[in-house]
Amino acid sequence: MSDVTSGDTGLSARLDELVRHSAPAAAALVTPAGSTLASRGAGLTSDFEIGSISKGVTGLLYCDALSRGEVTSNSTLGDLLPLGDCAAAHVTLASLSVHRSGLPRLPRSAHAIRGTVEVWRRGTNPYGEDLEALLAQAREVEPGPPRARYSNLGFELLGHAVASAAGTSYADLVRDRIVAPLDLRNTYVPADPSQVGPDAVAGSSSTGHLRQPWTGEALGPAGGIRSSIADMARLTAALLDGSAPGIDALTPTSHYGPRVDIGAAWITVEMWKGRPITWHNGGTGGFRSWIGLDRAAGTGAVVLSATTASVDRAGFALLADSKS
Repeated sequence: MSDVTSGDTGLSARLDELVRHSAPAAAALVTPAGSTLASRGAGLTSDFEIGSISKGVTGLLYCDALSRGEVTSNSTLGDLLPLGDCAAAHVTLASLSVHRSGLPRLPRSAHAIRGTVEVWRRGTNPYGEDLEALLAQAREVEPGPPRARYSNLGFELLGHAVASAAGTSYADLVRDRIVAPLDLRNTYVPADPSQVGPDAVAGSSSTGHLRQPWTGEALGPAGGIRSSIADMARLTAALLDGSAPGIDALTPTSHYGPRVDIGAAWITVEMWKGRPITWHNGGTGGFRSWIGLDRAAGTGAVVLSATTASVDRAGFALLADSKS
């Protein structure tokens, strides 16, 4: 279907079988025997937007901050961010981490609505706000009931609150507590297009139209991280062997839906005769991503794709391959 630029030929063939489009894509399969990588249209160290898998990283950072005593589960946004006495200031970090804060998916603002429309019409970045703009949005939000409700806004605020507790920025927190300890060489959080690296893959719509990169200081904790398949394999291995900072993020602490539980961002579902699978996916204007872990078997899989066609089914199928 397409040229394989690097990696394992067997996995490359499986990648072409599972991800049936011509855009750049990459996959990793991690087992107790080691990691197998494949890519097409990009190198193993080329970085993709990982979208909401960034929330999984934020979950790790939150649990790492808990273990360091920098925050508690009862810490509120107002304890850590200059929000005054607005309603969102009273939201706890614990509720944010399991999407039970009552915060909406996105701020209900004219800017947010226009941005959502423009990303599909013109491929523009609907985000891009700095931290001050995010805080201004938060001050205007009225949280709803504390039920399970997926919130990009909530995870943006959670990540920046945890970074504030550590006395640093979110991008630097990722660098210091995830990237450096795990030797992730192609993982970073660009605040604007000028910070997108030279090996960055360009994203596209499912019809092949190029999309602007999704960058923005505010976005980082919820969907702004870029990473390569090589780095994602290293992260997966660290999650499986328990050496990743904030590993407790993977442990479910709340129900999220029928037969679905959630830890700090990480979803756990029962698959294959009741075996629990821990996972997260991601999507931006030009990318889709998926990471999944069979922790009992010590296996994991990652799929990255530079177009908007879902790769969830491919990810689960790839992880199932490790059982055969």
